[in-house]
Amino acid sequence: MTSLTTPGIPDSPGSPGGPAAPRPAAAGRGRRRTLARTAATVWADPRARIGLVLLLLFLLVALLAPVLAPYGPKDNNFERSQDVSAAHWLGTTAAGEDVLSQLLHGARISVLVGFSAGLLSTLVAVAVGLSWGYTRGFLGEVIGFVVNLFLVIPGLPLMIVIAAYLQNGGIGVIIAVIVVTGWAWGARVLRSQTQVLRSRDFVEAARFSGDSAPRIVFREILPNMTSLIAGSFFGAATAAILAEAGLEFLGLGDSSIVSWGTMIYWAQNSSALLTGQWALLFAPGLCIALLALSLTLVNFGIDAVSNPRLREGARRRKVRA
Repeated sequence: MTSLTTPGIPDSPGSPGGPAAPRPAAAGRGRRRTLARTAATVWADPRARIGLVLLLLFLLVALLAPVLAPYGPKDNNFERSQDVSAAHWLGTTAAGEDVLSQLLHGARISVLVGFSAGLLSTLVAVAVGLSWGYTRGFLGEVIGFVVNLFLVIPGLPLMIVIAAYLQNGGIGVIIAVIVVTGWAWGARVLRSQTQVLRSRDFVEAARFSGDSAPRIVFREILPNMTSLIAGSFFGAATAAILAEAGLEFLGLGDSSIVSWGTMIYWAQNSSALLTGQWALLFAPGLCIALLALSLTLVNFGIDAVSNPRLREGARRRKVRA
């Protein structure tokens, strides 16, 4: 029997004469290959490799802090303001607590706040940015007004005002303050990319086929912005770590917890530099800087995933080496 299909147009998947529909196993292999290529691209950047090693080190310290710390973080049975010794590698605080133990346990708070606030800020930025970029008319103008308002207001003063009003609310309040003040920039970046993708052929095809706006945004546009969203997350996490340390240092957080920010706060209150306890200030400050640096370096590798020119430059450097 003669086929009734139109020449040049393949049969639809699953039809008797057409190709078979893709199987879930094949789709899973495709996703794994994509993830493998992405990981290889990130790892190919030497800056990203350094950042990943540093980040993994801090994550292990945060996870194994109770095992690695020689004493409890709030154990104050030692001599006060003691210098560096074999028993206390970084000395003791003015309250008689071991500085090294506090430093190891403080990694937990910074990692928790950084990743939690970074994730929540990114989720808000994705929801607002994609909606703003795809929506036209009055609703888009309203969303744009709100985003621009948060961008115009200086972030640090707004953060200080909110934290001062909600003082002593714990880590949850600190995370909430960082999320409220830290989502707008990511939303604006994602909105720009959404506007570019909105006019692509595959989006127009989905629109003409009758797909709803939410399905087009989250099923067609969102998967094409994965690397940009990942970069936004690492940037938001870096800002969250620095913001948490700043708020704790200003005394606007929960001073009863042990974090790198509260360590600097209590060191400043006890005039640690005047008493020669440089480690009490230098150690947590260095850890904050290194953790933020690790996330920034990883972001270079994420940029290479979304920017073909950066990948080509990395290949050329590798060939020359």
